[in-house]
Amino acid sequence: MSESVPNRSIAHIVANAQSPLCGLCIPVGAPFAPTDIEFNAVARLSVVTNAAPLVGVHNPQSSSILGHAIDIAALARPLVETIQRKDRDLASQVRRAVTSVALNAAEAQGNAGGNSRLRFESALGSLYEAQAGIRLAVAWRYFSQAVAADVLEAMNRLGGRVYGLVRR
Repeated sequence: MSESVPNRSIAHIVANAQSPLCGLCIPVGAPFAPTDIEFNAVARLSVVTNAAPLVGVHNPQSSSILGHAIDIAALARPLVETIQRKDRDLASQVRRAVTSVALNAAEAQGNAGGNSRLRFESALGSLYEAQAGIRLAVAWRYFSQAVAADVLEAMNRLGGRVYGLVRR
C-alpha cells in the first residue's frame, strides 16, 4: 500500500527543500512547472532528489554541459535553415548531429561510470560531425566563415569540456 503525499503547492516544497535541486530543477512560476494536480508525482520524485542531490541526473557539471549543448542547438538553427535551402542532406545530417550531442549528454547524466563515459564519447563524436558539417557548408559557400564563427567557437568550447570528461 503506497503512502499518500499531503497536497501542498510546488512553491511550498521548493521553499522548504533541503536541496537547491529539489522540485526537479523547475523554477517556481515557470510556465512549464507542474500544477498542484500533478503534485503527487512531483513530490515522490523530489524525495529521491533530496536523498542524492549531487549525483545522477543532478550532476552540476553534466547539467551545464547539457545546457551548453542546447545553447549550441539554438545557435546552429539559423545555419541549419540556411543549409536546408541549398543542401537538404547536409542540413539533415548537421541537425541530427547537433541533436545527438544534447541527447547523448543527457543520457550520460543518467548513467554511471563507464556507461557515462561512452555516452560522452558519443556526444563528442556527434559534436565533431556537426562541426565538420558546418565547415563543409562554409566550404560550399552556403554562408561565410564569419557567420559560422560563433557556433564553431561554442562547439570548440563544448568539445574541450566533453573531452575532459571522456579522458579522466
